[in-house]
Order: sequence, then C-alpha cells, then structure tokens
Amino acid sequence: MNIHNHETIRTILSEQKIPKMARVRQKLPDAAISDIPAAVRQALDRPEIIGSIKPGMSVAVTAGSRGIEGMDIMLRETVQFVKALGGKPFLIPAMGSHGGAVAEGQAEILRQYGITEETMGAPIRATMETEYICDLPDGTPVYIDKYAKEADGIIVVNRIKPHTGFRGKYESGLFKIMAIGLGKQYGAQTVHGRGADRMGESIELFGNAILSHANILFGVATIENALDKPNTIVALTPQEIIEREPEYLNLARSMMPRILFDNLDVVVVDYFGKEISGAGVDPNVTHTYKAASNISLEGRPRQVVVLDLSDGSHGNAHGVGVLDIITQRFVDKIDVGITYANSLTTGGTEVPKIPMFMENQELAIKAAIRSALGADRQKLRMVRIRDTMHLQEIEISEALMEEAERNPDIEVLEAPRELEFDENGNLF
Repeated sequence: MNIHNHETIRTILSEQKIPKMARVRQKLPDAAISDIPAAVRQALDRPEIIGSIKPGMSVAVTAGSRGIEGMDIMLRETVQFVKALGGKPFLIPAMGSHGGAVAEGQAEILRQYGITEETMGAPIRATMETEYICDLPDGTPVYIDKYAKEADGIIVVNRIKPHTGFRGKYESGLFKIMAIGLGKQYGAQTVHGRGADRMGESIELFGNAILSHANILFGVATIENALDKPNTIVALTPQEIIEREPEYLNLARSMMPRILFDNLDVVVVDYFGKEISGAGVDPNVTHTYKAASNISLEGRPRQVVVLDLSDGSHGNAHGVGVLDIITQRFVDKIDVGITYANSLTTGGTEVPKIPMFMENQELAIKAAIRSALGADRQKLRMVRIRDTMHLQEIEISEALMEEAERNPDIEVLEAPRELEFDENGNLF
C-alpha cells in the first residue's frame, strides 16, 4: 500500500506554506535523583522490606516493557538485595501481550533495554503460561505468570504515572503490572475485555486479588520528573502499595511533561513508539485520547501529525488510530501481527486503524496544516516535538514567538527558520 504516485496530492498541497519554526527550551519540573543505585538501596533498607526475604527462597522479579530511565539499575539492585539476604532471584517479563504475545519476543524486549542474565546477575524465565490463583467476586478467574506462581515470593517493579487511556485510583504502576503484566496475554485481555470505561475498577480488583492470593513480597517503584528522569524511588510493602500508590500517582501527575502553549492548530511529532508511551504518543501530552476512554478531548490540537515509527517500537503501532496524519515511512515499519496481537488483547478496533498517510514528511506536515479547519494559517499555532517523552526543547511557529518571549518558563534558543527537507521530502 503506497501513495508514491499520487501527483494529485502533491498538486493540492504544492502551495501550502509551512511556517518558520524557532527552537525554544521549556522550564519543566526537573528535580532528579543523581545516584540511582544508592536511591534503590536506601529504599530497600527498611526492616519491613528486609524481613520479607528468607534464605533459600525463590523470588520472581517483574520486568516490564517500557523504556524507563534507570529500570535496569533498579532491577539489578533489587536482584543483588535478594541475593545478599540468601534469596534466589530470577526475572520474568511482565508485559501482558507485548513482544507479539510470545515468550521469545518478550525476552527480546528486555534485551533491548540491557536487561539480560549477564547484566542482571540472575536468570530470566520467560513464558506465556499462566496459572489460576482465585476468582473475582463476579466469578472472573485471575491467572498469573506460571513461574511467578511457583516462586516462593514475587517482587513487582514498575514506574508509577498517569495512564494514557483511563482515570482511576490506580493507573500505570504496581497495581497495573500485577493485573496486566503478571497476567500475561490472558490477564491483559481479561482486564481490557471488561471495558475501557471500567479499566480503573478492573485494575483495582485484579491488583487486590493478586495481593491477597499471590505471595507479593513488596514493590519497587520510580516516579519521574517532567524529563523522564527518576525523581523518587520507593519500596512498598503490600499494604503500602494499596495505601500509598495513589499518593505517588498524584505526585507523578504534578510533574507530567507538557507543552506550555494552548489552543494549538498543529502538533508535529517526530516519533511514535511503544517504548515512549503505551499509546505510542502519550495523550496526556497531545490530548489524543481514544473515544472509549471517556476522557475529555479539551485542549486537543486541530491536527496531530506523526512522522515516523521508532525502531524501539519493534513494529508495534497500537495507538496509531487516534492520530490524524502519518507518513509512508511510518506505515512501512508497521508489523501488523505484533500490532494486532496488542489490539486484539486490549480490545476495540479504534486504535490500530491507519490514519491518512503521506508519501513524505513535508507533505504530511502540509496536509496537517491544510486539514486544520478553522485555523488562521497566516498565524498558525504550530509546535514540533521529538516525542512525548522529550519536551524540554521543542520548536514553535512564528505566531507563538511573542507568547514565548512573555513566558518566564520559556527560553528562546534560536530565531525562526525554515524547516529543511532533503530531496525525498524528509526532514534533515
């Protein structure tokens, strides 16, 4: 499927102007931990945590599929902590249906993040097999990873942050990695299958069931600043996970990165990727929430255009359906099998749909401007970002310059200039 020979599209967009863009730096919450290994050791150095490990016990440690700063360090330090107390730790991929919903694919994702048996100092046991542990009050069975079920104890490790597709007491965090990560493809499908409007309720129900019926020893969590660097690292007992995860979710929400401009006509995103966000492009930044989430689209730009699918996404484009325009380059990188495995697991057909796509990046941007109905194209309010994880330095259109110069949280780094495209119509 391609549009390389559609001269009509080139003709329609030939006169469309792209505004000059200026590079600026946004001042965002950036307080960060300078020594991650020390912070992990300090978090673990509590009697309640130390006492949960007994000599000789086998301990499963969860490893997720997100590109989280310092996650390899957190896992390694946790493994060393368990070993120092006489335990026998091993790691398990805890990522629902990611990696094509196969054990080898999930182990490969970990390898991409530098999480291997050699770097961790512990075995990695990858399986998609699950075992039953209990029923929810409505009779829904709860299953978890086979190796985790057979272990003497489980340590859950994850980042706590707002979810991309629902609001609840527990969103992305330790509850979610129990409900969906430990549940493997079955757990992800079951939780999502209860409905997008019930995700918050489902995560809480499944998480509490696992805390009650599986031997969760404790959790280790990182809370990030707006630059996706660790701001806080905590170790929580099972009861503290229940009581305190919502507090850390609120802390994470207060530090979320954002674009410091409102009422935007066009947002250009260089990269979509599952290592960037579960939605590929974090809707907490772009307000591109799926309809089933029932989250308000207030603040959504008129058009959101994404120029490329990252290599770190491994072909997974689940989430692309909420975007407006993409490129041929993006489409060519999509692995339909991996994407649809994710989509069929989470349910719904909205998010894997392919949006309008243009043969190159220049035409994609022009198409977004052309399609921004109601915009003043002479004073176009346009922002370009690398991805939704990197928002400290962004580019803004000329029409936003005066606003930027008045804002003490924005520093103008360069004067507006024309975007430069190569002979194939792609950005340098």
